[in-house]
Amino acid sequence: MKAAILYTSLTGNTRRAGELIAANLQQEGWGITTVSPLNELEMAGIQEADMVIVGTWVHGLFVVGQAPWNVGAIAHLPAMRGKLAATYCTFALNPGKSLDKLDTAVSHLGAEVIGGLALHRSKLHEHSEEFAARLVANTPARA
Repeated sequence: MKAAILYTSLTGNTRRAGELIAANLQQEGWGITTVSPLNELEMAGIQEADMVIVGTWVHGLFVVGQAPWNVGAIAHLPAMRGKLAATYCTFALNPGKSLDKLDTAVSHLGAEVIGGLALHRSKLHEHSEEFAARLVANTPARA
């Protein structure tokens, strides 16, 4: 399986989570075609990937109004018909329904979203490892 990881990061937590997820997937034998910010897309890496993993950080007021940051930019990603996708978001207090909103945005690109995980910023290592393990366990075999 080959994965492309795309993210948007403010403080570096979402970028770091993407890098950790990539390292964990590589340990499981996956190929990583790109780990890049949404504003610097590597189109060849996206095209080569079987799965696209999209990550962002959560913004909002403490425990109300949470949303994935820059969901508008996600809507402008290239079409992903025929690809699997997974999502992640990093948060400090409460992710609310950010992951659901992110899943919806990615599915509108034509990808089959198979899951996601909200990663607490103080537990990036643990949550990134859990996310990668879930992907490996739940990804259907591709012919």
